[in-house]
Amino acid sequence: MTRDGAGSPRTDGFRDECGVAAVFGHPEAANLVYLALYALQHRGQESAGIAAGDGERIRRSVGMGHVAEVFTPQRLEELAGTHAIGHVRYGTAGGSVLENAQPLRMTHRRGPVALAHNGNLVNALTLRSELVRQGSIFRTTSDTEVILHLIARSRAARLEDALAEALGQVEGAYSLVVADQGRVIVARDPRGFRPLSLGRLPDGAPVVASESCAFDLIGARFERDIAPGEMLVLGPGGEEASFHPFPAADPAPCIFEYVYFSRPDSYVYGRSVGQVRRAMGRRLAAEQGVDADLVVPVPDSGVPAAIGFSHASGIPFDFGLVRNHYIGRTFIEPAQSIRHFGVKIKLNAVRALIAGRRVVLVDDSLVRGTTMAKIVTMVRAAGAREIHVRISCPPTVAPCYYGVDTPSKEELIASHTEVEAIRAFIEADSLGYLSLEGLTRAVQGGDGEFCVACYTGDYPVPLSDGAEVRREMRLIDESVEEIGGIGGRQEKKR
Repeated sequence: MTRDGAGSPRTDGFRDECGVAAVFGHPEAANLVYLALYALQHRGQESAGIAAGDGERIRRSVGMGHVAEVFTPQRLEELAGTHAIGHVRYGTAGGSVLENAQPLRMTHRRGPVALAHNGNLVNALTLRSELVRQGSIFRTTSDTEVILHLIARSRAARLEDALAEALGQVEGAYSLVVADQGRVIVARDPRGFRPLSLGRLPDGAPVVASESCAFDLIGARFERDIAPGEMLVLGPGGEEASFHPFPAADPAPCIFEYVYFSRPDSYVYGRSVGQVRRAMGRRLAAEQGVDADLVVPVPDSGVPAAIGFSHASGIPFDFGLVRNHYIGRTFIEPAQSIRHFGVKIKLNAVRALIAGRRVVLVDDSLVRGTTMAKIVTMVRAAGAREIHVRISCPPTVAPCYYGVDTPSKEELIASHTEVEAIRAFIEADSLGYLSLEGLTRAVQGGDGEFCVACYTGDYPVPLSDGAEVRREMRLIDESVEEIGGIGGRQEKKR
């Protein structure tokens, strides 16, 4: 599943999730969070935001678009403070409008608080409906705002206790960074669905980010993962408290972080993402070997697995598809005049490498199948004699409800179509997937068991929000997008 030149995902694939970052005890906290978000841009391109505290108040700045588009030097100068939290978003719950950009901020009886969230709450709509019946007024359609309302309703004197009480009522996935005037609080759900890591700047200041690649950019060293179910309080006294206020649960970190979402230079769940992806490719070659002349990755996310496939099979590797890295956010598409224009503007086949050869196309996933069908057509038009598609994960048969915006079950081609029929649809000479056993063996050495619900339909946390409640929320999203809300109308990504 490739991303386009602007960093956005293909329209037939999984949508990116979100990324969070925090810095405490540094005079340039907002600038460092900005850089961390820059490194996490792959996790969300819809909006970006930073909230900074100076001991007395919290300043917040958010906008639609990429990090570099949202934050000018002037906007960063206005975010004075010694601690800051930040967020890049692709919405998995809530529409594509400015009011859903995070961090969210509110003022309650304990003072101002800002919160940024990576994940998805499976009972958020039920909680929201109950809160509305009790008189709460929501300004966004994001599930994150539910947490803020629960914090405000808590009678606890300390923010960390109010946050623990609020999180005790929600179900699903969350990696959170929260800031008040003088502290930062970090929390990860008991199953550890989404990654979250703690690092340290050279001067000792703690930093937090969804992936360790953010630490590399700001010169911090990786220290450890925030443990599933852990809450960590960062204050004037350093790491003031670390505690586990939630009942223990079996860990279920998202295996798709290894397959696609995380950057290959990150360490996630205790392992190098790039090394895990190469291991997936090696196992894929062992399970789905084929006689061929050339291994070609679908860039960029298919590259590590293709390298592993090449090493294990002995088939030479080369970049037979070239990605255009300079596509803007919009372009004028010639109506009906160039077949498969949408794919061709992002990828181009290298005829000199492909013509007359038997090609193995390696990608990380196959979702609807429409883009892969166009890529196969492109490669065949470049003269390939045979095309063998290999996917470095199992067939995706179920949507994710824990923070990955996936197509519906009906749109997932593997949920209702056998492998041979999918092969015929994409017009490849053969199609092979990595088995679930092969995938789990490739990631051994991480945090133990993983969430593989997208491959099995077996969800670690049952879905509390019924179909009727989810339908009601979609209607709210659509109405907010149409009227524009606070932030004006935004085009929803398709």
